[in-house]
Amino acid sequence: MGKIIAIANQKGGVGKTTTTFNLGACLSKQGRKVLLIDADSQANTTSGIGVELQESDPTIYECMVDNYPAQDAIKHTDIDGLDIICSNMNLVGAEVELRSRKDREKTLFRVLDPLRDLYDYILIDCSPSLGIITVNALTASDTVLIPVQAEYFALEGISQLLNTIRIIKSRLRPQLEIEGFLLTMYDARLRLANQIYEDLKGHFGDMVFSTVIPRNIKLSESPSHGMPVILYDPDSRGAIAYCQLARELDSRSRKKARKN
Repeated sequence: MGKIIAIANQKGGVGKTTTTFNLGACLSKQGRKVLLIDADSQANTTSGIGVELQESDPTIYECMVDNYPAQDAIKHTDIDGLDIICSNMNLVGAEVELRSRKDREKTLFRVLDPLRDLYDYILIDCSPSLGIITVNALTASDTVLIPVQAEYFALEGISQLLNTIRIIKSRLRPQLEIEGFLLTMYDARLRLANQIYEDLKGHFGDMVFSTVIPRNIKLSESPSHGMPVILYDPDSRGAIAYCQLARELDSRSRKKARKN
């Protein structure tokens, strides 16, 4: 059975989308079957992975609001084993349309549950908010991966996200756990970046990934070419870091599965 991971942080610009499609691409390159869920109305995962969405193509919006079969909304990417359910601006309307529905927080869970056996990992790119769509993503997930930017206000807002996770765990999804904290946009030359990493380790210990994602121009450039960095420049520091993260995540997941 596949593992569903929400990639979330209500703070914007921390690398959620970059992490979603680059981690997914690296996991696929390492032989895992991966499905990306673009749960952000900005649809940056959709464009960043190079999928051209036609106006008539179903998206995660149709799956959540109109009960469109999720399996029929899956699109293949240029990487073998990496698929996606896309998003577009219509997803903004889902916040309103789901509000009056019974069990609205479990809508995405019902959409994704039939797909579990088809993939090793399902990665959900969440929007930078804690609205109904993000709550749905967390309720549908087994774990949450939290990207944290290596800058001054890095830890700001994490307590709010952790409180939301606690509420969802107690009321909606008892199995929900934190997959880990991932330091992004890291510059080893800066004392502040190193201090933030030490602060994270001090607060959260082994929940902090050993892998850090460096500031890297290739990571910034690759989405504009519609491809993950492992295709755009596989020898770049960004590509190497995300492949290392994929190995670390997969190793952690397999160890936990053996224990259970």
